[in-house]
Amino acid sequence: HFLDSAVNTMPSRGEMSGFDDQPNIVFGKAPNAGKKPGGGGGGGGTQTGTGMSAAKLDAETEELKHKTVSKDLRLAISKARTAKGLTQKQLATQLNMQPQVINEYESGKAIPNNAIIAKIERALGAKLPRAPKK
Repeated sequence: HFLDSAVNTMPSRGEMSGFDDQPNIVFGKAPNAGKKPGGGGGGGGTQTGTGMSAAKLDAETEELKHKTVSKDLRLAISKARTAKGLTQKQLATQLNMQPQVINEYESGKAIPNNAIIAKIERALGAKLPRAPKK
């Protein structure tokens, strides 16, 4: 077999001499790349990009979720759209948007954007509840 001969000709670790003085060469990130000076790996000092400690972030439930479209906005869009006799796809085409955008707004998955809500309002000729300003 080919593999048998390859295995037999490979020197074992102990036989490979002359490489001990070579530095370890690692391709990729430089060691300590991305670590801020001042050390990290201590106790509760490790922070995430939002400035919250990892433990606090784990305990966090509500605050960091994206705001999604409110129920009254979802219902208002779908009512106004059906009153006009439009499908989600037809409305999206009128607005030069992906049908998926309208679908996300009506299913409540979208992150509200008042510019898009205003566009939908004009196309449907109906007043829609706006997302609260931050």
